[in-house]
Amino acid sequence: MNPTASLVVIGAGIVGCSTTYHLAKLGWKDIVVVEQGPLFATGGSTSHAPGLVFQTNSSKTMTQLAQYTVELYSQLSTAEGPAFYPVGGVEVAYTEARMAELKRKLGWAKSWGVEGAGLLTPAEVKAKLPLIDATKVLGGYYVPTDGIAKALRAAEAMANYAKEAGAAEFYGHTTVMDIEVIDGQVKAVVTDQGRIETDRVLVCAGIWGPRIGRMVGEVIPLTPVQHQYVKTGPIPELAGMTAEVTLPMVRHQDHAMYFRQHGDCWGIGSYQHEPLLVDPDNILPYAEAPIMPSVQPFTEEHFGPAWASAKALFPALAGAELTYRINGMFSFTPDSGSVVGESAKVKGFWVAEAVWVTHGGGVGKIVSELMTTGTPSLDIHEMDIHRFSAVCKSAAYITRAGAQQYDEVYDIIHPLDQQTHSRELRVSPFYPRLQELGARFIFSAGWERPQWFEANGNLLDQYAIPQRQGWEAQNWSPIQGAEHLATREKAALYDLTPFAKFEVAGPGVVDYLQHLCANDIDKPVGRVIYTAMLDANGGIMCDLTVSRLGPEKYWVVTGGSVHGHDLAWMRSHLPADGSVQITDVSSSYCCVGLWGPNAPEILQAVTQTDVSKPQFKFFTNQHLYIGNIPVLAVRVSYVGEEGWEIYVPTESGLKLWDTLWAAGQPHGLVAAGLGAFETLRLEKGFLLWGTDIHTEYDPYEAGLGFAVKPNQGDFIGKAALLQRQEYASRKLCFLTLDDPAAVVMGKEPVLAEGKVLGYVTSAGYGYSLGRCVAYAYLPLTYAQPGTQVSVEYFGQPLAATVVEKLL
Repeated sequence: MNPTASLVVIGAGIVGCSTTYHLAKLGWKDIVVVEQGPLFATGGSTSHAPGLVFQTNSSKTMTQLAQYTVELYSQLSTAEGPAFYPVGGVEVAYTEARMAELKRKLGWAKSWGVEGAGLLTPAEVKAKLPLIDATKVLGGYYVPTDGIAKALRAAEAMANYAKEAGAAEFYGHTTVMDIEVIDGQVKAVVTDQGRIETDRVLVCAGIWGPRIGRMVGEVIPLTPVQHQYVKTGPIPELAGMTAEVTLPMVRHQDHAMYFRQHGDCWGIGSYQHEPLLVDPDNILPYAEAPIMPSVQPFTEEHFGPAWASAKALFPALAGAELTYRINGMFSFTPDSGSVVGESAKVKGFWVAEAVWVTHGGGVGKIVSELMTTGTPSLDIHEMDIHRFSAVCKSAAYITRAGAQQYDEVYDIIHPLDQQTHSRELRVSPFYPRLQELGARFIFSAGWERPQWFEANGNLLDQYAIPQRQGWEAQNWSPIQGAEHLATREKAALYDLTPFAKFEVAGPGVVDYLQHLCANDIDKPVGRVIYTAMLDANGGIMCDLTVSRLGPEKYWVVTGGSVHGHDLAWMRSHLPADGSVQITDVSSSYCCVGLWGPNAPEILQAVTQTDVSKPQFKFFTNQHLYIGNIPVLAVRVSYVGEEGWEIYVPTESGLKLWDTLWAAGQPHGLVAAGLGAFETLRLEKGFLLWGTDIHTEYDPYEAGLGFAVKPNQGDFIGKAALLQRQEYASRKLCFLTLDDPAAVVMGKEPVLAEGKVLGYVTSAGYGYSLGRCVAYAYLPLTYAQPGTQVSVEYFGQPLAATVVEKLL
């Protein structure tokens, strides 16, 4: 074993081998891959994975990763045969709700570019799957390029390439005992076969990941969960089928099951049973495991209902014997996403965890890009290692949330469905008042955030809000529309405490922020600057406001859900000389948004400072007193109305709320929730990072060119941005649906002349406009105001018009 390495990869499963393969393609050398089990049937999840690769996902990123994975596996083989069989995939519907979900899934396929996807009639399902009882199904969804991956062949083929390229050495039966860290930097990996000096480690250890993370004090938030998979003996109806797999694989999600062919036998996977969790510390070493470390004894009592469901759908199974039965472990995270990136605590400690075979090829590619250039070719914020807040990283939370993800893996999930466990982990000081007003809370990054207030039900006597039915009516109340209109016409108070708040200070702060920000932040004290931070490709990495509090001090505010993401990005670029310090003051300050045409009168009633426009201009900040409470008031508005974000030390928060509430009652002040917050910003053309903008998009195509300083020095991503501007082919457009009663919710395909132009990034009903508003990036030839397009919603085309501006 080499005593030194440029990188030590822990785990030779599909992810470790894929990343090593892609690093070799990028020219890396001196990589050492260590594996606790044998190569390449390591005993981890890759070793028993059934290999079903369904590409279509509600996430564009996960779909793209699966598409690349199919492309990659299709090129790989070993002496045993190919690594991928493109037999297609069928998803069947037992219920009307599932059939509607399949129509929504086809919309995602069109949005993300999954070729050949389509719906099937029961007869067409039967034609592709002769064993099925087609009288039981209402229809199906089919993708011809889905298929079965032979994960061990793929892993071995990729490892062989890396070895033949002289990029890596692989060592089986090598257990990691410790990772040495000095001054926050990886220095070595200690194994039972020797010590390897290195400044980089990549953890691809799957179900063992949490144990490796603890060696350096990093929480890897996943829990192993047992999942049942069985194979039958030969089925007479499949007699003569000698090829391993020729029939399409099947999902029966209404009964939480899937199926695949094994020659003349049939494979059955079931999620019907309760989540069977395994503590990572209780996973046996390879030498002690009866079958393999990732396989537990089969629990017969959990399979009975699934076996009945399987025989009902496939009557040919009625007399079949089960010849292979396992409880195999897979990794589940609190939000079901993978965990990818470099630790914010330990430099050189990289993670690629909770990745299934479906995405293993794609994740290996993006991790290799991250480690080589720092900039992946896809937007990967959904799998960012920093996305979990501290309260969502306790062992109790990880196991409970992971169990829920297992339990709901095939459920029909509404985008506004909420978790029912582990609530009230983070609440603002206004929480008692929000409860008194009948707040309906949603969960976001551990925070309880009001979506609307039942106390505002009386507003429905003043405002006529269009009613809804079906999908778009779920987790919605007309009160949201009333709060929206009350904000536009009078005033509303919003709890903005979950905003992430950073003090950035020091003698080097101006140069530091000028380097990070696309806009010019060297403005006079008291100014507020809206800006993006870009990656090296010119994509939008962060979207935030920067307030100058002093010559060497700034106040940076970003969204609560991207708290860890943005903080990690900023800290990763701090100058080494210590001339800049970032202090996370998010929990030290709470915040309210006071907005609406009556907001100036309300604020003026409780402060001696002149807050009129001449004295307190838009995009400026001032320290002032509200009653006896010192606050920082920032005159910006995400809802497009007069008003301020008001920051105050958390201990004074409740008094601030009560003071503003009392002053606002004569002026019609109401509390308002995120439902109104979202539709108000949509009407004003304001963008949300993570949906409307992220690293896939640049400021120019997003319509944010006004916040770029191309002629004022260098900044990260500038060269790439200017090149992208020169070759721009699309732009963010505002659409309104022609039918004033129609509503869409996001991710729907946008079409014209029979072709898909783009997809909806955000959407919501514009209560002031009287129709639904949608955003979409469209080719420039279709971006002109007045252009007619359609938005496909559950298979139905809804006429829409491109508009120049909204309100």
